[in-house]
Amino acid sequence: MSLYGTAPAAAPARLTFAHIALFALAVFALLLYSGGWELPLVGESATEAGSAILRVAYLPAYAAGFALIALRPGATFRVLIRQPFLIVLLVVVVASMVWSVNPDQTARRCFALVCTTLGGVALAARFRWPQLAEVVGAAFAVLIIASFVVCLAVPRIGIMTELFPGAWRGLWREKNGLGGNMAFGFCILSAAALLNPRRAHLWWTFAGLALVLVLMSTSKTSLVSLVLGMGAIGFVLVARRSPAAGVAATWAGVTGVVLLAAFILFAADVFFSILGKDATLTGRTKIWSAVMREIEDRPWLGYGYQAVWGDKTGWGPFAWISKNAGFQAQHAHNSWLEQWLGMGLVGLIAWGLFYLQTMTLAVIAVFRDRGALLAFPFLVVYSLVALTESIAVVYNDFRWVLFVAFAAKLAFPDREIEA
Repeated sequence: MSLYGTAPAAAPARLTFAHIALFALAVFALLLYSGGWELPLVGESATEAGSAILRVAYLPAYAAGFALIALRPGATFRVLIRQPFLIVLLVVVVASMVWSVNPDQTARRCFALVCTTLGGVALAARFRWPQLAEVVGAAFAVLIIASFVVCLAVPRIGIMTELFPGAWRGLWREKNGLGGNMAFGFCILSAAALLNPRRAHLWWTFAGLALVLVLMSTSKTSLVSLVLGMGAIGFVLVARRSPAAGVAATWAGVTGVVLLAAFILFAADVFFSILGKDATLTGRTKIWSAVMREIEDRPWLGYGYQAVWGDKTGWGPFAWISKNAGFQAQHAHNSWLEQWLGMGLVGLIAWGLFYLQTMTLAVIAVFRDRGALLAFPFLVVYSLVALTESIAVVYNDFRWVLFVAFAAKLAFPDREIEA
């Protein structure tokens, strides 16, 4: 087989009850991590600290992850040792309990993060690329169907009435939640179609529905993310056609990134106008400035993993960030600043090395592994969203589980997974 060619389709394996059960278990865990059940179940005002349901609802997802690990402990270990920077990152997270300004909160959230992360590793150790695409695709299919149901049948839940009247929010608390998740969903469902030709019509249908939900959310940022993901899919398809096509696609991609960066730099007002945002990115730059002031006080170790945002004492770093930003934020709205704030330069470097390793493997996979159809577009969109949202190293988070799963899978080829 040519390095750039497509492997011949293997004969489909005989489907057994065990395969179906494992598939359903993985989909169930992802649905819990999606958080799509929170709004319909506990409403808008409930928080994780104040709702007993939210505190315990993720335990079954942890159990599902550990069950997958128990079935393939050797494979899980081999996945982990190939991601040394992920291990270092988790060690820093746990160690931050020692210097945390809120050690009890950090301890609880460290436990949740470790369980969440191991869930992603378990997915990588258990499923081949085509199977993994369908597992994640099935979870998104359920979320898409449920979102249409609540928007059309129960609009008081699924459609916003205050800040953005008429915008669809589906199963999440605001429209960007629906739009952002469906932008990821479009990329993953498209990959599921390309990696599983026998069921391509099914997955393309759901990809189209994900696009509809992005449009109905009226989130321009999510639409830009979706278009970027679509371009990344096209890049992988072209790059894998032949060596010459790969070189041409690479140069075209680099040129496109440079031109986009120049456009943002020299025509920022036009760019923000297209996105429907002001120069502060809806207050994000104020948050970043306030966060940087607090980072200056503890640059090396930070304040402890997820210790800042739950501090309600009125005198800690959260109070100062709120005062300097002019409003109360729930996170730093930047994944890189979030790590620096919580775990200092030590944690920031650990996250940066893990991210760099993952992106390097993803770029290599574009030319060598058809799994890049699933991983590369997701990682491209993830990288963009991470600049304005805190989605990295987040406990009980759908996107972090997927990032870890794809990062681990890039280092663990399909040939090492037992049938």
